[in-house]
Amino acid sequence: MDLSGKAALVTGGSMGIGRAIALDLAANGADVALTYRRHADGAQAVLAAIQALDRRGLVIQADVASFAEAQCAVETVVKAFGRLDILVNNAGLNRDAVVWKMSEEQWDEVIATDLKGCFNYIHAAAPIFKEQGCGKIVTITSINGLRGKFGQSNYSAAKAGVIGLTKSVARELGRYNVNVNAVAPGLIETDMVRQAPQQVRDMALAEIVLGRLGTPEEVAYVVTFLCSDKARHITGEVIQVDGGQYI
Repeated sequence: MDLSGKAALVTGGSMGIGRAIALDLAANGADVALTYRRHADGAQAVLAAIQALDRRGLVIQADVASFAEAQCAVETVVKAFGRLDILVNNAGLNRDAVVWKMSEEQWDEVIATDLKGCFNYIHAAAPIFKEQGCGKIVTITSINGLRGKFGQSNYSAAKAGVIGLTKSVARELGRYNVNVNAVAPGLIETDMVRQAPQQVRDMALAEIVLGRLGTPEEVAYVVTFLCSDKARHITGEVIQVDGGQYI
């Protein structure tokens, strides 16, 4: 897949799935900017890896929950790269608790980051994509946004909202030749998941028909495909990368 000449922005690109997406986009020829909130060292390591691939890179510290910071981040990318062709909304977090023990702060933080964060960046990028008559938007949701998850009412609600947002924006931007899709991973082998209790991992593995957790790179490959011309007639879709966990 050839993304030469394309400029991409990946939110939450300093680690995990976001890191893999940023690197795979760069490996396929794109210049890549990434946002981070706290993991400055990780962001700089990803930047160095992008540059080692002979691509232009850019790191921006921003809280995706901030409408103003999202606008500024998009403007910074366009100023640095001269264009924006790809937006990947990856940044997210979870604050797990059963609903009767969940605090208002836990609810609001997840909704603001995982759902409003996607809106913030789409809102900032949409006028650019409309004007140039093309663009690719990929949002990272979750199979738990499709089915719900015990102890994750805030996260599941946010990720379900991301799916609705994706489908609505696909309808709104389709006439401008903008493809908008979502990728729904199952449990993926990230640093955070490696630190999870073994019981949690075992329960997930029991659901996965392929018998193993996915890797960040396997999510990234699907994102890169959706950002390429090979996916030019795909929009409004939710593609699961879960090894059959949702079945």
